Amino acid sequence: MALTLAEAAKLSNDILLVGVIETIVYDSPILQALPFIEIVGNGLTYNQENQPATAAFYNVGDTWIESTPTFTQKTATLKILGGDADVDNFLKATRSNIQDLEAAIVQLKAKAVQQKFEDTFINGDTSVDTKSFDGIDKLCDANQTLSMGVDGGTLTLEKLDELIDLIKGGKPEMLLMSRRSRRKLTALSRASGGILVTDRNQFGQMVEYYDAVPIGVSDWIADDQTVGTSTDCSTIYALHFGEGAVAGLTSPGGLQVEQVGSLESRDASRTRVKWYVSAALFNTIKLAKLIGVRD
Repeated sequence: MALTLAEAAKLSNDILLVGVIETIVYDSPILQALPFIEIVGNGLTYNQENQPATAAFYNVGDTWIESTPTFTQKTATLKILGGDADVDNFLKATRSNIQDLEAAIVQLKAKAVQQKFEDTFINGDTSVDTKSFDGIDKLCDANQTLSMGVDGGTLTLEKLDELIDLIKGGKPEMLLMSRRSRRKLTALSRASGGILVTDRNQFGQMVEYYDAVPIGVSDWIADDQTVGTSTDCSTIYALHFGEGAVAGLTSPGGLQVEQVGSLESRDASRTRVKWYVSAALFNTIKLAKLIGVRD
């Protein structure tokens, strides 16, 4: 069963781990929604569905034609993500009356892990960094890619609707975009005589919706991408999450916080935040992107 990090945290009795997960999830719309599948081993080989099966009408006595979906075999390998947080024992002993120094430093390390994961989830490319995993920009199928034009173009609501319609089997569960694209979408909605619907999510945060689809904002979607002759383009992603769509992969136990202990060469103690993690796209029609989005 796939669980989000927030759901997994409810099953843990480790207070430090729960605190780290809360830190990681709080500012990341991706990690708030993305479910993770626990796998045994260092990777997962799966069949990615490309085309669904078909059906037809027949007369009595007709020969029935068999139709099955088409698949492409994919392999997603778990990668090692993490970092060490060292706390000086003197500072811990003399300054913890003001603030729990160890907890603060571990939280900062957890934040770094969250940022690295989010960046890789979007932009990861194993041909550039073999230690990472492929992100949604690379996983997205060419048939699921729209463009604002040869040299990009200003975002329109019609094009955004077209992007949403590329997701089959229900609406996407998130429109992921940069802050600039979100501002442009807000301006377009106002100009059309409407406004984006806003509501609170399960974390008490205000989330905007376009056509009943939550809008996720990520600082890891660049606004200086090159499309044709334009170098000021961005990308908007439409995603459906789940075991048959876009999902994260993790080792049993998921995110881990490990007390390494005292260091030999320094008067300090070390805490390690680590995660054996990857991402997978199980069905090509559950992920789409709109490239060449200009302001």
